[in-house]
Amino acid sequence: MPVSVRAVYAGVAEVSIYIAPEYSGKGAGTILLHALIAASERHGIWMLQSGILSGNAASVRLHEKCGFRFVGYREKIGCDRYGTWRDVIFFERRSRVVAWEEPAEK
Repeated sequence: MPVSVRAVYAGVAEVSIYIAPEYSGKGAGTILLHALIAASERHGIWMLQSGILSGNAASVRLHEKCGFRFVGYREKIGCDRYGTWRDVIFFERRSRVVAWEEPAEK
């Protein structure tokens, strides 16, 4: 999903992967995230971002395994299914396939 309709964010999308408990730890997340990355690059997406509820170590490992890096967190902006407000940690992955350029310095 695009992060914004604004032109300045063209080529940037947010991703989420949810795995049913019976498939957890069996490689399904890796297969899905690799497929999502490949599809995004075919569509010109140069950067993917993901917000993960704090404490979700499996999701963090999955994203790191697939080339995402930690970029920061925001405090108490995600409410889990139990009604508890949680910190969200942000990861990003910049494509090595889709061209992007660093902004020119002024």
